[in-house]
Amino acid sequence: MKKTIVLNVVGLTPGLLGEHTPFLSQWSKGAGRAAVHPVVPAVTCSAQATYLTGQWPDAHGIVGNGWYFRDTCEIRFWHQSNKLVEGPKIWDVAKQRDPAFTCANLFWWYNMYATADFSVTPRPQYLADGRKLPDCYSHPASLRDHLQAKFGPFPLFEFWGPRTSIRSSQWIANATMEVDRLHNPTLTLVYLPHLDYNLQRLGPNDPKIATDLREIDGVCGELIEFYEGRGAQVIVLSEYGITAVDRPVALNRTLRQHGYLATREERGTELLDAGASEAFAVADHQVAHVYVKNPARIAEIKALIARVPGVERVLAGAEREEVHLSHPRAGEVVAIADARSWFSYYYWLDDQRAPDFARIVDIHKKPGYDPVEMLADPTIRFLMPKVALKLLRKRLGFRMLMDIIPLDASLIRGSHGRVPDAQSEYPLLMTRSAALLSAEVIQPTDVFDVILAHLGVESRVLAR
Repeated sequence: MKKTIVLNVVGLTPGLLGEHTPFLSQWSKGAGRAAVHPVVPAVTCSAQATYLTGQWPDAHGIVGNGWYFRDTCEIRFWHQSNKLVEGPKIWDVAKQRDPAFTCANLFWWYNMYATADFSVTPRPQYLADGRKLPDCYSHPASLRDHLQAKFGPFPLFEFWGPRTSIRSSQWIANATMEVDRLHNPTLTLVYLPHLDYNLQRLGPNDPKIATDLREIDGVCGELIEFYEGRGAQVIVLSEYGITAVDRPVALNRTLRQHGYLATREERGTELLDAGASEAFAVADHQVAHVYVKNPARIAEIKALIARVPGVERVLAGAEREEVHLSHPRAGEVVAIADARSWFSYYYWLDDQRAPDFARIVDIHKKPGYDPVEMLADPTIRFLMPKVALKLLRKRLGFRMLMDIIPLDASLIRGSHGRVPDAQSEYPLLMTRSAALLSAEVIQPTDVFDVILAHLGVESRVLAR
């Protein structure tokens, strides 16, 4: 098989290639390019699972970055077990064709316990005293120790949160090249998240994005020159485009105000009680799964959601097949935002009763995706001294809460999840093996075939 690397440059679109991406712009002149029609929801876990299985979410089961686990009555986001992705993955198919094939998965999601040969993924240490320490997980386990000894601990707090920076994508790039030196895998999948941050914080039209584009262009240049120097084919890919927004929509507040959503009180704060609710929304960027306990009430809840300003489309029952979300994990009702809106998870009606985790970075406790975690509260006076004191308490062994995240969803200026109105905001795929692209716009399931074709495996796309 032919050695291939897939650079997943999150948030990169045709419209962002230009003067601020000098390397990629020059490299793309000798490459074929296709826009990728986004999967719905156009979010990390659903997009990656679609690319790696060649199936839609109603087949592979990844209906979002998280969903409601009906058996435990819990909303869970960002699980990591590959067992959650139903069906064979691209490395399984390739290995069936050639037992000598090997695959390295560097930070694509659902990384743990996969059948890929080499893998690395974020995995913080959660200590009994409440501390969270940067770390990662790898297979084989010794790979983690080798990488962190050579490049330092994985920079978790610059991978997500208010301190996000190019340093996390650079660490991943360094680790990727080191894995290639050590093991020379046939297929390497690498995730570079840097553009995801300020495109959401500031929006795609902010002039400061130019710096982010130059930074990730430099990392991509380093990787492409390294891999082409080793005779590898390079695919540049993205998962979604981030579009400008200015209106957060809190569906859970609407459901609560109409008596569908239940909460319980703990220490003067309110927690969403999914198991006791008649209906609640699991917000995930511009798509929300609305879970309805009593099927007889689906129609009335669909009608209620459809009246909420910022909601463009509401699908229930068999209608969900239109966007390939007719799966048991999906909500009975699926809401899609309009172009300027996105869904927040907020359910409380008074910020004084918001749960403590709302003001911190905690991707597992929140019953929905929260991009506001990338921001520090602008109303906090003397923010840096306050953070320094909290860190000092932590080092001295005292408990502390890094409660610096604002409760103002209107601060977010970019989002994704729906299909953008313009193809210039679609994700893209670029390759110098232009003959392996079947059209100027391809379906997300076709990415699977394009990668296989680069490896030398006959694909469905080429057979058409």
